[in-house]
Amino acid sequence: MAAGSSVPAGAEKETLKECSSCHMAYPPEMLPIRSWRKIMGDLANHFGENAALPAPARADIEAYLIANAGDTPSAPDGPVFVNDIPADVTPLRVTDTPLWNRIHGEVPASDFASSKVKSKANCLACHTMAGQGQ
Repeated sequence: MAAGSSVPAGAEKETLKECSSCHMAYPPEMLPIRSWRKIMGDLANHFGENAALPAPARADIEAYLIANAGDTPSAPDGPVFVNDIPADVTPLRVTDTPLWNRIHGEVPASDFASSKVKSKANCLACHTMAGQGQ
């Protein structure tokens, strides 16, 4: 681990590598800690896929996601993403958050179903800089 940190050195790169092998690696600040814990706690059933990882890799990635989740001080823009999520709700998808729905509420369902986009989770289809966190 890096000095003075609870996040293992290299965890960010490991997260980007593992998560983006199937989908865009979402910025951790887009979900609260409780969401990342639940997602990482059941990778064998990750949205219909088995995304299980070796225990050390899973632990490193979870540590990175939790340390940078939207409800942590290390995520200065986090409140924008998570403040509207009720405390008793644990969204497992960024597309289930109030902010996402407020921003994308006017987009017709047919746009998400188009051959270019295919799903609400394909941020890169419309937001070409999303992979760089923009």
